[in-house]
Order: sequence, then C-alpha cells, then structure tokens
Amino acid sequence: MSNPQDLPPRILQFYTTAEYPCSYLVDRSARSQVAAPTHLIDAHLYGELVQQGFRRSGLFTYRPHCDHCSACVPIRVDVNRFRPNRSQRRTWARQEELQVRMTGLRWDDEHFELYQRYQQLRHPGAGMDDDMPSQYRQFLLTSRVDTRLAEFRDAEGRLMIVSVIDVLQDGLSAVYTFYEPEAQGSLGTWAILWQVAQCRAAGLPWLYLGYWIEESRKMSYKSAFQPFQLLRAGSWVNP
Repeated sequence: MSNPQDLPPRILQFYTTAEYPCSYLVDRSARSQVAAPTHLIDAHLYGELVQQGFRRSGLFTYRPHCDHCSACVPIRVDVNRFRPNRSQRRTWARQEELQVRMTGLRWDDEHFELYQRYQQLRHPGAGMDDDMPSQYRQFLLTSRVDTRLAEFRDAEGRLMIVSVIDVLQDGLSAVYTFYEPEAQGSLGTWAILWQVAQCRAAGLPWLYLGYWIEESRKMSYKSAFQPFQLLRAGSWVNP
C-alpha cells in the first residue's frame, strides 16, 4: 500500500485493485486506487479526496490508477462563470414543467424500475443492465457522506429523472443520474443544468462531474458545460 503525497497519511491507506476491463475504451484494461478504511471517510475528508480526483461508488472511494493510460481526467464546472449555450437553453426551457422532490437515500420500486429500463435501453451490455436490487442499493443507496436523492416528475406525475448527488464543502458531486430513456428533450443535460442552478443557489463554486475521457463519445457531453477545469498533474487547470 502507498499514500499519495497530497492526501492525509495520518488516517487513510491506499491500495490498487487488480486489472479489470475498461468501461469506456475498447480493448483496454483499468485499475483503480481505493481509499481505506471506508468507515473513516466522512463528509469533510471525502470532500478533500474529491478535490484530488477521487469519487464514490457506494462506500468505495476511488480514482483511476491505470498502468499505461491516463485518459480519465477529473472535470468540474465553474459554476459562477458558466453560461448555457443555445442548445442548453432550449433544453432547459423544454423541460421547465418538471417538479423536483429532494429526499435522503431511500429504496423506491419506481426508481429501480426506471433504473433498469435506463440501463437496458441506454447502456446494454455494459454490465449494469442486469443489476439486482442488492447491486443497485450498494451502488446508489449506500453512503457515509452527505448525499441527496432528487426525483423529477412531469406535469402528469410521471417519474422522468432520478439524480444522486453528494454535497461537498466547495460544490456538488454528481454521483449518478438516470432517466426515462425514451423521452425527448435531453434529460441528462437538463439534470446537469439543474445541478448547476443548485450550486449557485447554495453559493457553491464547483459542480464535479466525475471523469472526462476525450476519446470516449459517452463522455463528450461533459465538455459542453463551459467553462470547466481539469485535474492534471495534481492541479486544477483551465483546458
């Protein structure tokens, strides 16, 4: 085990996983660096880790640590300077009737049904399209930090979007969003625009969007939220 120089060595240790197939780049392998023990990672410490490029999947806090690849780059939106482009403004207006309800993490049969439909239609064969309830709970409904669940319904009360969001000292971290896969109107983009608005309302300067991979079409939407910063060589920089 080894400790990154810029993370608190008094508490945490870091280990590297075995190789596994990369979810984003074909024919590549990946590794992750995982912070442990998980029970010591509270909201404050987690915020420090996010600033160093980590993010969370359930109780596991990790960042990419691949042997011969550095394609995954942490990205965050500069909330105060962000201005939506024409397409984003149209998307926002198109879904203006959506109503939100914020809660803590909780099981909901309707949420899980939407999650399964989203995975099956938007990400078939990606390994999450046959998730069991226990896997869903572990991935999205398990947290030791300040996590909120937001559900969005249309004017007829139909569930359209579910977002899981971590609240940090300096921003929000978009853990995961899933939505009605057959609906029109770029619901994924709308959810990010809503999170930007939440950051502004709370006076938080950053919206963390996880990792951006220039070569991955799945990740291209993240770079549309400009201006943004990338974490390179341990420093957040403008591209």
